[in-house]
Amino acid sequence: MTTASVHPGDTGTPAHQATPPPLGRPRGRRWLGLVVGLVILAVTMLLSIAVGARAIPPDTVWQLLWHPDGSELSVTIHELRIPRTLLGLLVGVGLGLAGVLMQALTRNPLADPGLFGVNAGAAFAVVSAVVFFGLTEPGEYLWFALLGAGLTAAVVYVLGGAGRPSSHTRLALAGFAVAAALQAVTHGFTTMNATAYDEIRFWLVGTFAGREAEVVVGVAPLIAVGAVLALFLGRSLNALALGDDSGRALGARPGRTRALGTLAVLLLCGAATAGAGPIHFLGLAVPHIVRLITGPDHRWLLAYSAVYAPALLLLADVLGRVIAFPAEVPVGIVMAFLGAPIFIVLLRRRHAVTH
Repeated sequence: MTTASVHPGDTGTPAHQATPPPLGRPRGRRWLGLVVGLVILAVTMLLSIAVGARAIPPDTVWQLLWHPDGSELSVTIHELRIPRTLLGLLVGVGLGLAGVLMQALTRNPLADPGLFGVNAGAAFAVVSAVVFFGLTEPGEYLWFALLGAGLTAAVVYVLGGAGRPSSHTRLALAGFAVAAALQAVTHGFTTMNATAYDEIRFWLVGTFAGREAEVVVGVAPLIAVGAVLALFLGRSLNALALGDDSGRALGARPGRTRALGTLAVLLLCGAATAGAGPIHFLGLAVPHIVRLITGPDHRWLLAYSAVYAPALLLLADVLGRVIAFPAEVPVGIVMAFLGAPIFIVLLRRRHAVTH
């Protein structure tokens, strides 16, 4: 094997030049797919604002978006549906990016954003806040959810090996163990406390209903910081995909990449779970879907997932308002019905889950 062309001190060599697969997708095709995704996202956001217990014509929605007049429709749009749509956008971005990061950091194509036990930790903290402190509003227990997610992720990270190169298997096992323990306690609390069950039952299945602007304001900064951090790591993740030794030769720092990636997952998934509750399959399936267009280049994977994941999530939320009208199916349930078959199909296509 010839190694003369690779020098450990050559930190200026772009990681993507050493990975032929990302170059196999035409750049024009990637840009086109991203533009199409942005158009789809814009359409789903408008649908999310227009569709509900009372349908609002698109032209009326567009006019009242820019010229609120204080009418009932205007209040509905600006105080209920816009915050709900923005929360769906933020949660989708968070879970989509977290899914790419988890699959890259663990080198496991089946890794889920909840692998760090973030969902279980957030649920445990929310139930504890309701049982012991009597909190009943999403804006009140939002910070408990974030705290629970953060502490649980920290415990799982330490138990899983604190970022050592061979720790991704231990990390998964630690995440499953901690999550199972917390879920057992959470179910015990909700079974024995009727108040806790009534307050949290919809949050536990994942929903945007009843979320006000306060929740959006709470999660937005965390997801914004996590998203910037995730996009910044794209080149390092490409180098890391070649293995730790090759990554170091290309100037990457595997330990730092894993630590920053873990922090980004915590911010993204923790904030998303705190705002809407646990939503499954989105961060698992979307990276595989967009990989069919982008190839394994993580820079494009992250960008695509940040666009297509919220589009799919908002579409699921709109479907939940339509299929059981005038009642509503929580977005977490709709997402499970959409995500499970999509992911099964992708699993049957071997190239969709292997580089």
